[in-house]
Amino acid sequence: MTDMYDPPKVPEFTLPPYPHEDHGAPDGLGRAKNPVKYLQSIEQRARERQVAYETVRLLRKDVIECYRKEGVNHYENCKVPVERYCKVVLKRDVGQVNPTFKDESKNYGF
Repeated sequence: MTDMYDPPKVPEFTLPPYPHEDHGAPDGLGRAKNPVKYLQSIEQRARERQVAYETVRLLRKDVIECYRKEGVNHYENCKVPVERYCKVVLKRDVGQVNPTFKDESKNYGF
């Protein structure tokens, strides 16, 4: 049979960020000292952001499905999906692996 009805498989590990180097000039502009490391870290950050978006989307879908299924009893019966959703959404960067920049204001992208 297919594994369509099996519970989703979620890995229990996190990836370390790629070694990151800022741009070459002291003001953070210009060419990177090591372009390969720079591009790898930027690509990894984009992948992590996409995984975080999809994780939040799937958890939100579970909450909506539970609310619709339980109706007026959703306060009691939907605590587990809502707590999982809140735990993920309230974390900064939704658990993404981010490179560390020399300029601390860039570390979280805003």
